[in-house]
Formats: sequence, C-alpha cells, structure tokens
Amino acid sequence: MSQTPPRAWQRMLSGRRLDILDPSPLDIEVEDIAHGLARVARWNGQTIGTRPFNVAQHSVIVENLCGQIKPDWKREWRLASLLHDAPEYVIGDMISPFKRALGATYRQVEAGLQRAIHLRFGLPAELPEHVEKLIKKADRACAYFEATQIAGFGKTEAKKLFPVPRSVEPLEIDILSTEESQALYLARFEELRE
Repeated sequence: MSQTPPRAWQRMLSGRRLDILDPSPLDIEVEDIAHGLARVARWNGQTIGTRPFNVAQHSVIVENLCGQIKPDWKREWRLASLLHDAPEYVIGDMISPFKRALGATYRQVEAGLQRAIHLRFGLPAELPEHVEKLIKKADRACAYFEATQIAGFGKTEAKKLFPVPRSVEPLEIDILSTEESQALYLARFEELRE
C-alpha cells in the first residue's frame, strides 16, 4: 500500500502552485514575491510603531546599500541583492538563531527556493562568493540600523551582534505600509530589469 507524499506546494495569488521542496522557476512570479515579502514582518514583528517592518522594504534598502558600497556594481548583482530574501515570501522570515537551530533541512529548502528564483530572473543559480559577501555586508548593515532604530536594541548591544556600518550613509528608517513596500519593491525590480 503506497502512501501519497504530503502536499508540499503552496498556491500563490497568481494561480501558480509552487512546490516548496522542488521549486520550478516557471512557478515563480515577482508579483507573488513582492506581495508575500510586503506581508512578512522582520524581527518576528518585535518592532516599534503600529506597522510591522516588512521584508520587501528591507530588501529594497539592502539593494540600495549594495549600491553605496559598490556604485559600479553590475545590474544583475543589484537584482540579486534585491532578491536576497525572496524565499521568505513562501517560508517566512525567521531570526538567525532559530534558522541555526533548524539546521540543514531548513537551509536546503531555502537554498532550493533561492536557486529557482535566481534562474527565473536570469541570474546564476549559485552566486559568486564575492557577490554573496557584499550582499551579506549590506544585509548586516541594514540589520544594525533596524536593530538600533526599530527593534529595541541599544547601540552597545547591537555592536556585539552586528558590525557598525562604515561604508554606507547613515540610514533613518521610516516604516512603510504593506502597499507602499510592495509597490516600491516592484518598481525597483522593474528598474533593475530594464
């Protein structure tokens, strides 16, 4: 008696069915990504104010910081930086300590989604190491600004967890609405695809 494997796909608003364990680039649409990321809260929602700070807005900021760090960076790497957290439109944003606790299975699912997203938008499935490093540097700079401005960390505590950004302009975070973040993400995506 064979058992049917459990369902591993999610239906997107575009109508696509994305298999989370075996994602196809053909089932990925940027509108679904922007919609989902604009509704995923960073810091598990533990931020100040009446609006959650969402992953779509965070992603646009990280892409901007990458441009500050390396102004002549190729457009495709800027696009990769905008898409750096794109798998979270399906699997959500988990804080780093929890990701580490989940281990290899979580990383495999996230990496499979990231590869499919990259292929869908004409990027290499695996980014060069120097590209990954620069995106990570911008991501950690953004995390420092988020931690000290909206997530309740004092600067002394934040410095222990995140490097103090030195190669980017100081950032003042103004939390956008879901709709504003989604529109901003899509607009930046289109600019980078031209």
